[in-house]
Amino acid sequence: MLDAVQQFFRQTFEASSSAEPTVTPELAVAALLSEVLRADYKVDEAELTMLRDVLSRQFSLERSAVEQLMTEARDEVERAVDHFQYVSLLNERYTYDQRVELVGAMWRLAYADDELAALEEHRIRRLADLLYVTHSDFIRTKLAVQAERG
Repeated sequence: MLDAVQQFFRQTFEASSSAEPTVTPELAVAALLSEVLRADYKVDEAELTMLRDVLSRQFSLERSAVEQLMTEARDEVERAVDHFQYVSLLNERYTYDQRVELVGAMWRLAYADDELAALEEHRIRRLADLLYVTHSDFIRTKLAVQAERG
């Protein structure tokens, strides 16, 4: 009887864990960028274009693959209750410099519509903290992106 119960739970666990999509670094980056994108509750075409450009350049993806990644990321963000799975994967696999570069991409995305909402800055600050990016690098990347924009 106990063996039957254990087998039932083992099969249930295996079925549920295989049904969950595996979060890849690409999906984690796209999900975090999607969080910045939706931070101010409005998404415009300039921001979507910037997201496509960032993902295309970062991962050398064709347009159709970028669109698929963006859709997966949007779905992931809608289902997620926190950012842990994304930031823990990136903290594990990305170097510090790569994480700083990701924060720079977040700033580019936030400035894509020519205005920085307080909610966007707050979201980037929280994500930078979770990615263990120092406050000085958080500010440095913000100023660098502002300088790029002129």
